[in-house]
Amino acid sequence: MGNNSLIGFIHNPLVPKAASLVKSLIQELGIADRSWVSQPMKMQVDDETLDSTSLIVTAGGDGTIIRVVDKVAPHGVPILGINMGRVGFMSELSIERAAERLPWYIDGNARVEERLMLEANAKLGTSSDTHVVAHGLNEIIVRGALPHLLDIDVTIDGARLGTYRADGVIVSTPTGSTGYALSAGGPVLQPEAKVMLIQPLAAHISMQTAVVVPDDSTIELEVVNDDEAVISVDNLTNATLRRGDKVMLKRSPYVGRFLRSNPPSTFYSDLTSRLGIQQRTTHHGHDD
Repeated sequence: MGNNSLIGFIHNPLVPKAASLVKSLIQELGIADRSWVSQPMKMQVDDETLDSTSLIVTAGGDGTIIRVVDKVAPHGVPILGINMGRVGFMSELSIERAAERLPWYIDGNARVEERLMLEANAKLGTSSDTHVVAHGLNEIIVRGALPHLLDIDVTIDGARLGTYRADGVIVSTPTGSTGYALSAGGPVLQPEAKVMLIQPLAAHISMQTAVVVPDDSTIELEVVNDDEAVISVDNLTNATLRRGDKVMLKRSPYVGRFLRSNPPSTFYSDLTSRLGIQQRTTHHGHDD
């Protein structure tokens, strides 16, 4: 990365010591003259600054990254996460190693991992002007505004899959497969896989199977009963849906870009520990 390019630091104000960590990193690395600092919820960084930024470092958890990625993805800026949360599936560095390792990433040595994002286009009501367009890294969820069952028709590339009678339907990226979709019983997908996951949420006397489709598919969800529903994109963009409203989902033109020091296969060896599953130790050969 060029010496004239900017480095952005984004810290979650709800995470203790995140702001002080960012301040100390900038001072220790001597990059105050080529860095900017912001918070994810109040990210007021103009397009010109983002276009001149070669790297964004986040201090927080996966939620901090989720709040940042849709703003920076259109500018192609990679993200390097310092994990100050719990699971940290998308984070790369620990707090303890951040100062030591950051120069290696700043110097352009890391692998760039590209992750699929989703675009949601929701047509609300009869007016063609009333719609919501949003981009998400994790998932798009259509669920009841109140806890009740919905009937949601699912169409893939113009072919009707069927009706899910469920609390909702999740359409997830591989990144989101380790989030809400996993707790709903869905499979874990490798984060760089080029697929999308359709996962019912607590399905009731209907098709309960998740479906994995190619990333060039177009998925349409339609609420077909009278109960009010909501669409949620990464739990950030929300809008009300009513009977007949349709949500069109497809691959976003943007991707989430992350810096990695290890090969893609590291995801598998880290998976169980990140999920908090204790692995059984395997002994090879005979003990002395």
